[in-house]
Amino acid sequence: MAAAAPPRPGGFVLFLHGSGGSGDESRAEVAPYFAAPELAASVRLSFPTAPTAPIACYGGAVITAWFGVTEVPITAKTVRDEKEVLKAVDYVHALLDEEIASGTSPSDIFVCGLSQGGALAIASVLLYPKTLGGCAVFSGSVPLSKSFADKVSPEARKTLVLWFHGMADGLVLFEAGHAGCAFLEELGMTCEFKAYPTLGHSMIDEELQYFQQWILNRLGICGATETARSSSSSQHKDLQ
Repeated sequence: MAAAAPPRPGGFVLFLHGSGGSGDESRAEVAPYFAAPELAASVRLSFPTAPTAPIACYGGAVITAWFGVTEVPITAKTVRDEKEVLKAVDYVHALLDEEIASGTSPSDIFVCGLSQGGALAIASVLLYPKTLGGCAVFSGSVPLSKSFADKVSPEARKTLVLWFHGMADGLVLFEAGHAGCAFLEELGMTCEFKAYPTLGHSMIDEELQYFQQWILNRLGICGATETARSSSSSQHKDLQ
């Protein structure tokens, strides 16, 4: 039996892109906020890319997607193919298991994502059997029905959630994000919900600055240099 890996200091942020996006695009948007020397040594970042698949509601166009897109816009009542969602969740869980096996404490691991990536992030956290450092959802939704509530372990319910959503989002409607956070609170989870009245389906500097500080606070890293990006907002070609 292999010996357990020694404790690995610092945090690990897994960031999942939206459908039609890529890990490289997410890296370009998110990594600059953790690029300062005092942060780069303490926060490890991972930006995987989803496989490609033909998406029926886009006329069979082949795009990157963690699971099928059944309709757009995504509403509070949108139904997903939960078998596909669970297959993607298994992929994320394997990444988390690998990171923990390398010595990282679960409490220092953050699963985050934009749009469909945010939906996969929260599904993965809900079904993971350990309490993680946190989950950040940007313009996402919960892709599982409430029938999954009894599968959410007491440990998973302790994971903190930070949820960002624009009230002008035309792809993942604000109602979907609001309903998702309400569902988490019904499970007894802590979900900090931040609404932006004029924001559409994109991430902006204000969100990412708050996200950065939230991660650092959870890791106990103080006095970090504020890292702003050259542009105040980022427009996405994410389809959902």
